[in-house]
Amino acid sequence: MGFTFGSTGRRAAATAAAAVAAFALAACSSGGSDVEASGVAAGEEMASYGDLTLQLSWIKNEEFSGEFFADSSGYFTEAGFDSVELVPGPSTGVAELLSGTADVALSDAVSIGSAVAAEGAPLKIIGTTYQKNPFTVLSLADGGNIVTAQDMIGKKIGVQDSNTALFMALLAANGISPDDLEIVPVQYDPAPLTNGEVDGFIAYLTNESITVGAAGYDTVDLPFADNGLPFVAETFTVTDDAIANNREALKAFLVAEIKGWSDAVNDPEEGARLAYEEYGVDLELIPENSIAGAVAQAENLVVSSETAANGLFTISDALQASTIASLAGAGIVLAPEDLFDLSLLAEVYEENPDLVAYAG
Repeated sequence: MGFTFGSTGRRAAATAAAAVAAFALAACSSGGSDVEASGVAAGEEMASYGDLTLQLSWIKNEEFSGEFFADSSGYFTEAGFDSVELVPGPSTGVAELLSGTADVALSDAVSIGSAVAAEGAPLKIIGTTYQKNPFTVLSLADGGNIVTAQDMIGKKIGVQDSNTALFMALLAANGISPDDLEIVPVQYDPAPLTNGEVDGFIAYLTNESITVGAAGYDTVDLPFADNGLPFVAETFTVTDDAIANNREALKAFLVAEIKGWSDAVNDPEEGARLAYEEYGVDLELIPENSIAGAVAQAENLVVSSETAANGLFTISDALQASTIASLAGAGIVLAPEDLFDLSLLAEVYEENPDLVAYAG
């Protein structure tokens, strides 16, 4: 049975019928051990949700070590999915969600908020991997040396197409006009920065900042989160239709993801290995850089006082408010309920309280 969400108005009757038939009896061994190992008591039916497509925001590197754990450790299977396809980016996930080619997308609050506010996109964030967004303006100490937001004025800043809305939000949050600097379209390879073609480059603290530094350059970071944009990132985003019609499947997906990210937090080096030796082996990732990125995200981005108290992926009222304020500063005016629906995650933790204590 396929598991396809699609957007409102695109759902066929067959899809609705499939949602009604979301539960199926799983085959059990004579001793029932397979069922019990997957968290379902003997004699109970195990849900079957078919296939799910997860759109990743980036390539298959250590950034998605939680997803790699969930897949390789069988958590997706235990949750009732026949398969979960991890589709590499770069992508904000908006187009894929609205077209129905992805069921869940890892994105960020600015990209999703922009689509909701400008287009009325029927999308909601149901949880977040990163409590603190990892975006930064990366520069070289002997080059652009961008220490403050005002240092960008008069400089050339390399901005990828998918990060344009984010960068415009950063400028607005700091009272800077796009006319005050030169925006240079770039791809995701930081070569334009190291070659001196641009003074600053939109990057991830856990990715390009590490790889450029590891290549011997003296780097300088201007983190978005510390310069007016403390929004959530690597957000689990779905359509309103999915929440209404595939709620139990989404909750099962979140359970598997929480288990996977609990492993990633407790063993970031293994998460990195899954990236460079297995899921991203074709990318020829550098192990030392992957490990550094996995450790950095595990220690600085994924966990917080909020997750320690209430579990991974949760978004406190304060963080919701600061995210909404960040968007407002960029002219994206939304109320929290326009962007977030954390009721599914609340139900997951109410039904699985043991998942709150992720620390090994």
